[in-house]
Amino acid sequence: MSAESTPGPGTPGESGSTSARGAAEGGRRTPLARRRKALTATAWTAAGIVVLGGAGAGFLYYKLNDNLKTVDINQALGADRPAKAATGAENILVLGSDSRAGGNEKLGGGADDGSARSDTAMIVHVDEDHKNATVVSIPRDTLVDRPECTDSRGDAHPAARDVMFNEAYSTGGAACAVKTVESLTGMRMDHYLEVDFKGFQKLVDDLGGVRISTARAIHDPNSHLDLAAGPHTLDGRQALGLVRTRHGVGDGSDLGRIQLQQAFVKALVSQVKHIGLFSDPKRLYDLADTATRTVTTDSDIGSVNRLIAFADGLKGVDSSHMSTVTMPVQYDTADANRVVVDQRKARLVWNALKADRPVPEAAREGTASGGAAGVVTSS
Repeated sequence: MSAESTPGPGTPGESGSTSARGAAEGGRRTPLARRRKALTATAWTAAGIVVLGGAGAGFLYYKLNDNLKTVDINQALGADRPAKAATGAENILVLGSDSRAGGNEKLGGGADDGSARSDTAMIVHVDEDHKNATVVSIPRDTLVDRPECTDSRGDAHPAARDVMFNEAYSTGGAACAVKTVESLTGMRMDHYLEVDFKGFQKLVDDLGGVRISTARAIHDPNSHLDLAAGPHTLDGRQALGLVRTRHGVGDGSDLGRIQLQQAFVKALVSQVKHIGLFSDPKRLYDLADTATRTVTTDSDIGSVNRLIAFADGLKGVDSSHMSTVTMPVQYDTADANRVVVDQRKARLVWNALKADRPVPEAAREGTASGGAAGVVTSS
């Protein structure tokens, strides 16, 4: 983790530049030192991206900066939002988009109908010390009350009751997805990160694959996945199939898929921490270029300098300090393909995060699970 004098990740108004810090430490940083800091941030950030979040990079500044796409969440949502955590803890909403455009239809198994939904949604809560993280997955098939919201173009969308969670994104984009999560949790989402199918696949390939082990065979022709039991190094196509399969394991629901996603995230974070990218500058640049081309961030971290500061503040978190949980839900009695929030147990999760405490076991007991726990582990 960075020294205590390092600016907090994504602090509004911070440029993320290292020059002030260098002066405080007794002299101006050399170009090499600044470049190595940027590369270090990129390596950690690659994990964040496929967490289904993140972004990254640092050298060839202008080229990478021009790659970035941003959305101004603060402007779209205004002041009617939960307050920021006073402790310095942060909540990051990470979405994986299932847009079929731009060649993604071949990856997603569907035709391009011009629509997009949040295929994967995770709240990454980073504690006050930026050493521990809790990842809370939100099932896309959860029935929720979507609040009234205004998208980034200024178009207003009325509130709706009992709609699928992932329709918030398809209705009003990132801003409406953030508004819906804040309404569900009572917590402010400090940052927003989004990656699509094609970007996810290329990022994994640029990393050289991700090592996992499967406790039993996984076969799902719908997601083009065929894995025998045992250790594997997944390429981008296989990794995408793994995090999207819902028929190859468990009860065939989105909940089983979430358990696979959570296991993959831990494997990815563990690998990126030890991948040794400094020995291969071209590979590192390819990763940075892909990351900045394929993610969308909120405007507070929408520049390479700010992303460096953001990633630098997160690099103290590794897989051994990361816990995962699914938002507590129960199967909908009226439709087995939908789930509803278990409000009492969900409050245990949100209250724990607000207090920077571990999620209690009582929040996990007796909820719908998916039946895929332990199928995938780090190799």
